[in-house]
Amino acid sequence: MATILRKIAEQVLSRTTFSNLAMDRARDAAVDTIGCMIAGGSNESVAALTRAFDGEIAGGGQARLVTGGSASPSLAALVNATAAHALDFDDNFHPARAHASAVLVPALLAVLTCGKATSGRRFLEAYLTGLEAQAAVGFGVNPSHYNRGWHATSTVGSIGAAAGVARLLGGDEERLAAAMSLATSFASGPKGQFGTTAKPLHAGIAARNAVDAARMALAGLSGRLDILERPQGFLDLFGGDDAKGWEGLTFTAEHIIESRGVVTKRHPCCASTHRAIDALLDLKQEHGLLAGDIARIETKVGISAARNLAYPEPTDEMQARFSMPYCLATAFLKGALSLSDFTRPEIERPEIRQFMPCIEMQSYSEEEERGVERLPHLITVTTRDGRIVSKSRLHAKGSLEAPMSVHEREVKFMDCLRWGNRHASGAVFLQLRTLADSENLSGDDPFWSLIADRQSP
Repeated sequence: MATILRKIAEQVLSRTTFSNLAMDRARDAAVDTIGCMIAGGSNESVAALTRAFDGEIAGGGQARLVTGGSASPSLAALVNATAAHALDFDDNFHPARAHASAVLVPALLAVLTCGKATSGRRFLEAYLTGLEAQAAVGFGVNPSHYNRGWHATSTVGSIGAAAGVARLLGGDEERLAAAMSLATSFASGPKGQFGTTAKPLHAGIAARNAVDAARMALAGLSGRLDILERPQGFLDLFGGDDAKGWEGLTFTAEHIIESRGVVTKRHPCCASTHRAIDALLDLKQEHGLLAGDIARIETKVGISAARNLAYPEPTDEMQARFSMPYCLATAFLKGALSLSDFTRPEIERPEIRQFMPCIEMQSYSEEEERGVERLPHLITVTTRDGRIVSKSRLHAKGSLEAPMSVHEREVKFMDCLRWGNRHASGAVFLQLRTLADSENLSGDDPFWSLIADRQSP
């Protein structure tokens, strides 16, 4: 009987053609991630990484860095993926419970080494391979794995991304399966690190692991190909009490990006806040609510979301991204959230701090969640004159069910460019959207000047 890793490798390599829809969505995810990577390039977590590896970052490395200079593919994946996730503005992928693109895109970019060109289409095909592999790995262990406390970006993301990198490097079915097996040995990342600079580092570690595992596999290293399902394997050790395994895993002709999509973030903070933020903004608009009207705001979220949001009174910008009171208060008072709202001066603004105590959060019970993949997040507002208005959101803005327009994507990308100290030109966005048409992507291609060359605004 074929192992799960062989089944996944066979499936992803059997896809030799992709629909225009799948390619367009892959391109959108790549462009969005590049924007997030540029914005996060000046974050302190990334600055600390470049200081840590200062002696290994120079002009003579094989792979380009978003911070400037170059390094080994492994180190470039670590730095660039940490940058992509540093501001928590990168997309979510529900089938894997992971920030899939923040791992995949930097890992794939890291192996576009100088002098080794590939086409934009092959790059996006490798992205779709890694995404489908992440979904398949996540199928057997989530949501139990994630709810248990594992950051699936760093576990499931690492394993699935290794398949994408191996495909881009020309690996066959055997090498793809070997790459995923090796990446399983690298997988780690506790959610207890949320709200610290270790959290974006998880994406960097996963991307580095994917690159290293794929390169090792193509050089002949391998591990057990039943490592997902065997005793003392991934499911056994990481699955959690309710993990179902892969017995029911099936694949359809439609790619997972067509049926489920990735969720492009509208707000630069933990996705566990997004549906509540969207619901609150809906209520504000529908009922003309003002700050002086509000007596209490109650929100009900999933158990894992409540655990993720561990900072009711944040003391720095990273904690603020994982604080429901801060995110809701800021969104309500300002009408939107932007990157500039997550800075030290902003999080101490008196009007926000004074509004936060009226916000309460509770979670669903285990019984309510049992057997249900997804429950809506609820917002209930009580006004000072006794009115009570409520709103639920099952899907956040940016999901397949509530997609962002091309214009909204461009606005977000421009915000990322400005934050990353680049010229905020719409031409850059339009050029990156032609990614699939490029015939010559490489580490020394002009494509990289859009990403790595810092400019004065």
